[in-house]
Amino acid sequence: MDALLRLTNSIVTSVVTSVLISPMKSDKESAVRKTHLPLMIGFLLGLAGCGSTPPAPTVDVAAEEAKIRAAEADVMKGWAAKDVEKILTSYADDATLMTPGMAPLKGKDAMRPVLKMLLEDPNLKLDFSASRVEIAKSGDVAFSQGTYQMTVTDPKSKRTVNDKGSYVTGYKKQPDGNWKAVSDINVSELPPDGSS
Repeated sequence: MDALLRLTNSIVTSVVTSVLISPMKSDKESAVRKTHLPLMIGFLLGLAGCGSTPPAPTVDVAAEEAKIRAAEADVMKGWAAKDVEKILTSYADDATLMTPGMAPLKGKDAMRPVLKMLLEDPNLKLDFSASRVEIAKSGDVAFSQGTYQMTVTDPKSKRTVNDKGSYVTGYKKQPDGNWKAVSDINVSELPPDGSS
């Protein structure tokens, strides 16, 4: 890029110098130089402009963070209503959900039956809160990080389990300007045997 700009600058300097300094042999040559010089300079400057790097997009970090926090609040409403489809709207179609004790769930179709089963639990309660939201300088990817508390019924012992832990959700901005989760990972603080 810099080489192209240096080359263009060198050509413009050579053309301008030769046109302005070299003697003109006739009035016709003078008229041609006066006509062609601005066109040549305009062309070369335009060529130089084509090779320049466009400015980086300006990202309103506060506005994008607010969108992600609002999206997470909508997900909380879906959990409170035990509405699997409302929960799934927050995920990209090819998103991955990773949770302890299970293989990663890739895509909404893999998530749906697991979430439905979880939502059928009468003891289910979930609360989570992001303590950190980071937006990339490019404005097209982000992540949230926070803590969660969850109450569920253990399917084996039928006892109520109070879980707590941490999560990280990776987001990708969609063409419509909304954010969708592409990777959702939670890590329980409970020991692997489930005892509290």
